[in-house]
Amino acid sequence: MKKISFTKMAGAGNDFIVIDAASGLNYKKLAMKACDRTNGIGADGLLILDKSSKADHKMRIINSDGSEAEMCGNGARCIAAYIVRNKKPRKKLFTIETLAGNICATAANEVARVGLSAPTGYQADIPLTVNDRRMRVSYIDTGVPHAIVFVDGLEGIDVAGIGRVIRHHERFAPRGTNVNFVEQVNERLVSARTYERGVEDETKACGTGSVAVAIAAYLKASPCVNDKKAAGMNVRTASGEILEVTFDITTKATPGVAVGSQGNITNVWLKGSAKFIARGEYYAA
Repeated sequence: MKKISFTKMAGAGNDFIVIDAASGLNYKKLAMKACDRTNGIGADGLLILDKSSKADHKMRIINSDGSEAEMCGNGARCIAAYIVRNKKPRKKLFTIETLAGNICATAANEVARVGLSAPTGYQADIPLTVNDRRMRVSYIDTGVPHAIVFVDGLEGIDVAGIGRVIRHHERFAPRGTNVNFVEQVNERLVSARTYERGVEDETKACGTGSVAVAIAAYLKASPCVNDKKAAGMNVRTASGEILEVTFDITTKATPGVAVGSQGNITNVWLKGSAKFIARGEYYAA
């Protein structure tokens, strides 16, 4: 039996087990066992901090079902706060390698900001048939794929049931997609509930989902906007915490970055909590 030192963290209610990389560990097996909420520590996912040849640090994200995610916004904030507390970086703003590309991060006092890679693939009003009903969704890849469904009466939505169908819909094969249900609160605020791929259920928050929601909601409300600096939208998650999302919109052509007729989305930042919950040792068989 091997003892593994871990830190339990949470970002906006999205919880993680954070460990330093170690040789000989089967991360898929470890995530599935340690993230179990009855016989393990309990978490939405496992975050591994590793060395990188491309950035200051490297983050791997293993979902609770053992699958590896390209990116996780809430996880990135937690890793950023973990780095600041435990690694004492010389730079206030440092880089983290992920499967979705390198990101920037900074953290202080259990609040972190991460600068994400430019989103791609934005499409609005995609027609779908879900449970024999016609509906329209938006789509954007913010490091991982996200479908966005605008609704009225968010609290009454069957997020798990409908989300599961859209997550596996042939329109998003073979990767599948995360699914966000969104209700406009006011000009600067939306509420969102998310069905997460890899967790395969609704979670209390999703960082990349909040970014997807913020961008889609902003473009929906301002379809003719262009060349806008520090555009943004606040997103109230299922946990009740509000995440702050800002980004730039520009009509300048950037190969591989364009997200739609509104222009390119760049300089994307996500700000929110990165809380330390506990430290301990996990006994891995």
